Amino acid sequence: MNILLVLLGPTGVGKTELSLNVAEKLNSPVLSADSRQIYRGMSICTAAPTIEQKQRVPHHFVEILSPEEYYSASTYEQDAIALLHELYKQHEVVVMTGGSMMYIDAVCQGIDEIPTIDSSLRKNIKELYEKEGLDPIRRQLKILDPKFYDEVDLKNPKRVIHALEVCLMAGKPYSSLRTNPKKERPFKIIKVGLKRDRQELYERINRRVDFMVKDGLIDEARKFNHIRHLNSLNTVGYKELFEYFDGNCTVDYAIDKIKQHSRNYARKQMTWFRKDNEINWINLSDSDDMVVERILDLLPG
Repeated sequence: MNILLVLLGPTGVGKTELSLNVAEKLNSPVLSADSRQIYRGMSICTAAPTIEQKQRVPHHFVEILSPEEYYSASTYEQDAIALLHELYKQHEVVVMTGGSMMYIDAVCQGIDEIPTIDSSLRKNIKELYEKEGLDPIRRQLKILDPKFYDEVDLKNPKRVIHALEVCLMAGKPYSSLRTNPKKERPFKIIKVGLKRDRQELYERINRRVDFMVKDGLIDEARKFNHIRHLNSLNTVGYKELFEYFDGNCTVDYAIDKIKQHSRNYARKQMTWFRKDNEINWINLSDSDDMVVERILDLLPG
């Protein structure tokens, strides 16, 4: 039986280096489950694997698309499953790592069959959002799908807009399409969750943001300023700097906000992951130097 070893956890916990060490032990490639690392030119903001790291271990789904290209968790599911079919011809175990919850669930559980959104409908909702903000979209969603309205983060434009698009396109509530049973996969899935004590994780996140700024994050964001409306650029690290470029805040304030929003995102990730009782958790704050061996011990045989 082939195995998919999933190393997951919040931003800044230390997934990248650990996944490299594990993959080297297994002679396995790494599949990135990161919805932003998939885009080219965003390597500093997304903490994408470096050239040296990619030379150590082959990586897939890293910097393969232009930010202008649309990509979804559903597309990732199809592409990842097809790639795994090929990789298992040479590897018994494949490592997947990342923190994008929907991408991980798409491969491990399967994603619901959501209709493709008509471009004219997407354009109309986008224009409504740009003209009147999120309030009218929230109101429509509350009428068309009160169940999902009560569940969704109403401050997240991407989630709210997508839900309304689906309601209008499918002619039924979005929540009614999110009930598909877990899909059977022709490989065994072993999930390992990486966590740290909260204060240590937050300090790591703050240091990483400082390193990203030193490494050229501001210049990287500036080159995307003219296409900031794209969904791929609606990400922590860029959004705050776009406000700085507009003169709405100082650079120090923007950097502080990047740290704050990164910490908030880490909390959301952990909240999501804690619902999954299939995850084997390892606290990197109190573990010994044998983390790789502890992970490998979870593999059968």
